[in-house]
Amino acid sequence: MNYSEQEYGQVSLWAVIKKFLFTYKYSFMLYLMDCWLFAPFALRKLRPWCLRQIGCHVGKGCAIGDHVHVDAGHAELIFIGDHVQLTGGCRLLCHQRNLSGYHKGDDCAKLPYRLGEIHIEKGVMIGMHSMVMPGVTIGEGAVVGAFSLVTKDIPAWTVAVGRPAKVVRKIEERGEDSPSE
Repeated sequence: MNYSEQEYGQVSLWAVIKKFLFTYKYSFMLYLMDCWLFAPFALRKLRPWCLRQIGCHVGKGCAIGDHVHVDAGHAELIFIGDHVQLTGGCRLLCHQRNLSGYHKGDDCAKLPYRLGEIHIEKGVMIGMHSMVMPGVTIGEGAVVGAFSLVTKDIPAWTVAVGRPAKVVRKIEERGEDSPSE
């Protein structure tokens, strides 16, 4: 790997050993999330518990689909509210290369990372195989369509779809004439 000293500083042997052990712990937790043996209770019990173990902040009543991938190296930057639904194949990414200082002839592997928290508010549903990028907040009750790429904040009570995700509809309040389900 090509890590710059400015970004990571001097790394001690103990820090390397600790990172090695935590990497295996996180890998085991992520393996448990998708293990077929635990499938009957993985959606609402095991997967949220595993995400909490690797450092994500996960609320109550969340449903985490199969093959959901989180940025395990920066899991403490992920905040998932109560009753959130992350469907199969979603990715939550808290880091990306900062391209603002990238110029012709530069080595892109030496560019620094930009970190950002991900906030998924209460009652959000994110469709299958969607990706949420760093620094994004998805407002309460929002719905993100399948295969969307969320690069900017999504307001509360809206439906957003596409690559990049754009708001296509506002979710209205239920009126007295509206049928309830």
